[in-house]
Amino acid sequence: MKRAGLVLVSSTLLGILAGGVGSTAAPTPDVLGESAAKVAPAVQVPPGHRLVEKLYAKGVQTYACTAGAWKGLEPAATLADRLGRAVGLHSRGPIWVSSLDGSAVEAAPVDGARNEVAGAVPELLLKAKSTRGAGVFAGVSYVQRLHTKGGVAPAGGCTEGAQTSVRYEALYTFSVPAL
Repeated sequence: MKRAGLVLVSSTLLGILAGGVGSTAAPTPDVLGESAAKVAPAVQVPPGHRLVEKLYAKGVQTYACTAGAWKGLEPAATLADRLGRAVGLHSRGPIWVSSLDGSAVEAAPVDGARNEVAGAVPELLLKAKSTRGAGVFAGVSYVQRLHTKGGVAPAGGCTEGAQTSVRYEALYTFSVPAL
């Protein structure tokens, strides 16, 4: 069973890298947070941290049917810079990995730090559990998932063991402790 999941994730990530379901395109200013839209208080980074990177994600949220309901399994997305250049991957963990310098950050949602978005996965504030490398993700303390589009689990029942992937987009911001 685990092997099938790895094949799905590997093929999904390969499809994204090859320009498939999650291919990157130049992000719009709205998605990069250049609009006047405010960040909901529930998902704001605490004082004492500074923003170091904004990356646009385009890919899928994969769900598995467990006990007759769709449960989140994993994301698989390409991360792009403001010019639309692929610069990393986002996958199960959740983890974000830079394809430019190999650095990575793994994070977990902060309890209660979510903002519901109609027709999309919620915006989230995540706290770093670990980082790797000396690149863009070095020392990241918080990750925000903002400006989400799509990615919502299908409505209704499902067949035990079934999996489905739903397209989504989001802006991820990465903050480090202020010095």
